Amino acid sequence: MRIINHNTTKVTWLARVLSICFALFVSIFALDVFEENLEFWDKALAFLVHLTPTYLVLLVLFIAWYKELLGAIIYSILGILYIIIAWGRFDWTAYLFISGPLFCIGTLFFISWKQNRRKKLN
Repeated sequence: MRIINHNTTKVTWLARVLSICFALFVSIFALDVFEENLEFWDKALAFLVHLTPTYLVLLVLFIAWYKELLGAIIYSILGILYIIIAWGRFDWTAYLFISGPLFCIGTLFFISWKQNRRKKLN
């Protein structure tokens, strides 16, 4: 028997799908490892290390899947942390393309949490 959660809204699924898309986008930056002149195992290890931001995004998605408010908070914190850590290193577009989606996803999870909370109260 299949259990269907009817409380899951379109906003929830949009936040989840955008999180996966953002993880794929961030993963693209790990591919620069293959341009290095390294041995196979060194490249493989470097690739896995460069995927750390992707692992982090996927971990937060896993948390947000079950605890939307906590996911919203963590995504927003990640956006702020990226701006603080990378401040002055890149053009403003880098902040827009990395922190922008994190804030957007955090906002969507917050909206989803509010909608689900309202449904539970009614």
